[in-house]
Amino acid sequence: MRAPPSIDEAVSTNLERYFSDLDGSEPSAIYDMVIRAVERPMLAIVMQHANGNQSRASEMLGINRNTLRKKLNQYGLL
Repeated sequence: MRAPPSIDEAVSTNLERYFSDLDGSEPSAIYDMVIRAVERPMLAIVMQHANGNQSRASEMLGINRNTLRKKLNQYGLL
């Protein structure tokens, strides 16, 4: 049985698919698109594993608790 792809493999595969699907159209705002696509589920999963404890989640993420709150608000995860 094959192991699931690593995060970077999954991102690479999906970005290749994105460029292929453009079919010659010019891409734009790729950075923001990828950050949004990765950041929201990452925050949701980390909050689950921290049992909703923002201080613990911020430690797990290696970011300031206020930054975490801002991002949770941004993605409607509070």
